[in-house]
Amino acid sequence: MKKDFAVIFDCDGVMFDSRQANINFYNHLLNRFNLPAMEEKQVPFIHMHTADESVRYLFRKTNLVKEAQAYRMKMDYTPFIKDMVIEPGLIELLRWLAPKFGLAVATNRSNTIEEVIVGNGLNDFFDIVVSSLDVQHPKPHPESLLKIFDFFEIDPAQALYVGDSPVDQETARAAGTPFAAYKNRSLEAAYHVNALEEIRKIVG
Repeated sequence: MKKDFAVIFDCDGVMFDSRQANINFYNHLLNRFNLPAMEEKQVPFIHMHTADESVRYLFRKTNLVKEAQAYRMKMDYTPFIKDMVIEPGLIELLRWLAPKFGLAVATNRSNTIEEVIVGNGLNDFFDIVVSSLDVQHPKPHPESLLKIFDFFEIDPAQALYVGDSPVDQETARAAGTPFAAYKNRSLEAAYHVNALEEIRKIVG
């Protein structure tokens, strides 16, 4: 699908405030194996990394990693979608962008991303969604962004990646594409935005 420019979004922390949903999801998983709930200091890790990495992190001191991964893969994520809060202005921004630019998602979510996108009525906006299951090397490796560039037949300079974490920053840097840091002034980025509507000014 040939496009002149693409806007690429991370999911968690950009399109959605999914902090509580992620906490509830992984605490449910831990409880299934009679383990205590996560500590606050563990939350940033599971918010930025793949589900596979997060399970290995949370269960690293047990011999239950394989069982936990198997259970995680068959869990129904639907009950947790209600805990995700769509970012203010997202729908309006996507409606404005869609006629003009290619739209994509590059996320470290795995088998839950389709339920999240469809469950929130966003599936018609995005031309391509790349999850950690669609690449050999998830973020911060640039493979997800490179796959999107190939899809739209564009160079890295013809895209903008919107993310909120150090993982997103490193992904954009490795891919050689401009990065817009969302609500995180501590990140190195070509742009810093505090509201999604500010993306309009960046892409013109």
